[in-house]
Amino acid sequence: MRVWYFSEMAYHPAWEEGLSRGSLRVVLPNRNFDPQVGYGLLNRYLDEFALCDEVGLDIMVNEHHSTATCLTVSVSMALAILARETKRARLLSLGTPIANRPDPVRVAEEMAWLDVLSGGRLEMGLVKGAPYEIAPANSNPANLMRRYWEAHDLILKAMSTTDGPFNWEGEFFHYRNVNIWPRPLQQPTPPVWMTGLSPETGRAAAERGHVVGTLLSGAVAGPMFEAYRQRARELGWTAEPDRFAYAAVVGVGNTTQEGYRRADLAAGYVRTAPVVLEPFTNPPGYNSVGANVAMLKAGPKRGGFVLDREGKPVDHRTATVEQFMASDTVFAGTPDDVFNQIRAFNERIGGFGHLLFFGQGGFLDHKDTVANITLFAREVLPRLRELSPAPERSATVAAE
Repeated sequence: MRVWYFSEMAYHPAWEEGLSRGSLRVVLPNRNFDPQVGYGLLNRYLDEFALCDEVGLDIMVNEHHSTATCLTVSVSMALAILARETKRARLLSLGTPIANRPDPVRVAEEMAWLDVLSGGRLEMGLVKGAPYEIAPANSNPANLMRRYWEAHDLILKAMSTTDGPFNWEGEFFHYRNVNIWPRPLQQPTPPVWMTGLSPETGRAAAERGHVVGTLLSGAVAGPMFEAYRQRARELGWTAEPDRFAYAAVVGVGNTTQEGYRRADLAAGYVRTAPVVLEPFTNPPGYNSVGANVAMLKAGPKRGGFVLDREGKPVDHRTATVEQFMASDTVFAGTPDDVFNQIRAFNERIGGFGHLLFFGQGGFLDHKDTVANITLFAREVLPRLRELSPAPERSATVAAE
């Protein structure tokens, strides 16, 4: 199993104001952001990412917009810094919300440039984007998936075409001459990832051979992964664990109490992420039928659609560490505790090859974050590598 360290690089000093307004996204005025404080936080977060390269962890970065929950406004910017500051770690963009980006060819250029700069260490996540960002991007949720798939196909064609230029006339995008420079080091493209919640997404990812990941979703991961496996069998191939990724908050300590404390602080992010005004939570047409069904089954409470292992809904806004652990969205305790929890979850959902290690969130400070990363890498990572062995990534340079 590969492990990818992840932090949303949140601006937690504004959380109290956002909570009082009922929304940390879209409508929280940016006067609540102090650039001097942000300067310190951004550099601190990047230091923590760089540490991962030293201790053997891979790195995942995502982006969000108009929110105090995430200061990463561009995965390309963050990964460009990390590509220079790291030497070994694979760099996962999970990802670039291509349905909201106006120029897919620019995305292809940025991803190819990053792949070359990093020496072929890029893993490329092409994602739909969060529902809260439909309004800031002025997107149409009703046609978002059609736009997503067209952007997806255009990006992959732009990255893999070496005898261009080519013309593109689609429903949403129109180009006379597509001929990106540079082309990626990994040919024909870096590995592609998607995210999702529903069996529909699992089947779509299997049809393209992409890695599919799900974040903080508990048992929802199982049906999506199984739909992927089934569709792969129908297409004549076997989906190994390295096709599946799962994100969870992880708190590790020398004692159970210390691990729980770190997980509780990091899970502050999970409690605040869904605090957003109702009109922005589920724009009509954004979610698939399957994803909407999952949320409805969780009951009328806003703040989370995840169920615990007894089928009871967990409200992310108020959950305790123990409740999060019962829904497999948090793993916490000593290194032995954490490994056993991950191993049990791995068995329940049929195996996954990538753990997205949410190792920092909210009020978990730098000292605790460094300790969390270091202890996890030393005591948990070696055992996870044997749990669901994933093939090593390597860059393949196309012959001229």
